[in-house]
Amino acid sequence: MSNKGQRQLRRLHIAPPSGQKPSPNLVTTDVAAMAEELVSYHALFHDLFLRSEQRQWSEFYLRGQLSQIDRKTVEPMVLALRGPDAAAIRAVQQFLGEGAWSDDPILERHQSLVGDTLGESDGIVIFDGSGFPKQGTNSVGVARQYCGVLGKVANCQVGAFAAYASRCGYTFLDRRLYLPEHWLTDSHDELRKKCGVPAEVVFRTEPELAIEMLHALVERNRVPFQWVAADEHYGMNPKFLDAVAALGKWYFAEVPCSTKVWVKAPQLEPVGQGPLGRPRKHLRVASGEAPTEEVRALAARLPKSAWKRATIKEGSRGPIEAEFAFVRATRARRGRPAGNGERVWVVFRRSTQPAAEVKVYLSNAPQNCPKSELTRVCGMRWPVESAFEEAKGELGMDHYEVRTWRGWHHHMTQTFLAHHFLVRMRLKLKKSTSTDGGTGKSVSSERARSAKFDARRSNRDRALSSATELCSISVTSQTNADKISGTRISA
Repeated sequence: MSNKGQRQLRRLHIAPPSGQKPSPNLVTTDVAAMAEELVSYHALFHDLFLRSEQRQWSEFYLRGQLSQIDRKTVEPMVLALRGPDAAAIRAVQQFLGEGAWSDDPILERHQSLVGDTLGESDGIVIFDGSGFPKQGTNSVGVARQYCGVLGKVANCQVGAFAAYASRCGYTFLDRRLYLPEHWLTDSHDELRKKCGVPAEVVFRTEPELAIEMLHALVERNRVPFQWVAADEHYGMNPKFLDAVAALGKWYFAEVPCSTKVWVKAPQLEPVGQGPLGRPRKHLRVASGEAPTEEVRALAARLPKSAWKRATIKEGSRGPIEAEFAFVRATRARRGRPAGNGERVWVVFRRSTQPAAEVKVYLSNAPQNCPKSELTRVCGMRWPVESAFEEAKGELGMDHYEVRTWRGWHHHMTQTFLAHHFLVRMRLKLKKSTSTDGGTGKSVSSERARSAKFDARRSNRDRALSSATELCSISVTSQTNADKISGTRISA
């Protein structure tokens, strides 16, 4: 596609076709088995919908997101899967934007399934934000704010997202819509009511939204994890880092090069009565101790021998390597030791190219944490970017036309289910080809398990879920080392 065509699509907020060709390496029985697997997968959530119509349209929307249509909004979905049906269009729009079904129990079960599919005790929860360009001013949370996908300030919505990554793959866990502060003032009272923003919602920064999601993940305890990774937007927020540590998790967060630390642990004066009678409310560095220094100055004076080359992931063109250096230090905050003076890892990373930019990360992992583990986690920041690219490029994550608070969260929940379904199928296909030499016969054996879910469905629900209506499934190849590669399976 020409650059001019891409610019026109961006102005219209229309995603271009994926450009992927149907894969010839799957037999018809495999495709039929995967269509039945989709029926079985959605049945795992049936008891969480109060009405059969909600179950029906949730599954319909899921199939629409997994279909081969390029624009994955309600009307194109209905036209592709049911034909011209105005009543169905209105029903799906109502289900998505106004439907009285709760996301919370669905997300909790989704997280349980993610734990079953990908869970590892040293798994990683990744927090990141994503922008969604929008026209007009009536969509919930829309404002002129920085939009990462455009790389500039633009009219958009912004969401904070939690993803999960392990050696088995990656997918989404949770989401929060960011409301700019002016959206919670009196000037936006009517617009908040129109968009259905709950009365109890108060202003939260993106790091504060991440803390809320982190507490919910720990409380639910559905996915095992030890690490929390985040970019500089979160890493530069001391409250976010302290909240991770307070929950017994290890953060690995990028920080600005201006971050200040003490390399040598300073002597601290404890909280309590001071020598002049005034009580000290915080730990304080004793007089005569060395001042803090910025981490970029620390990186500049590291000897050449401190840098070690390591492979961080396998790219499409071979191993991707970087150079790392590790220093123990005490994090500073406003001239005082942060986190009660605990020592942290300062991890420096640079590419192997001359005069490469140095990225800096902080981690509260214990001193005996192997440097190879720190290197591994550093290379696991990319899955969330890949998940966004897949969800937006293949599942219509950014194609929605809902304007309400409920509609935004409903759409994102459905997108999570669609993405995780692809992850499950990728793992099933990988397992089947490793056990039967690539014939696909073991995939077909999943039909027996699907049948027990089919027996519970009405004739109407079964007709809606027919394998012949499933236009295509995009199965994304994910490993702990691979970048994005995709296979489209057409039915």
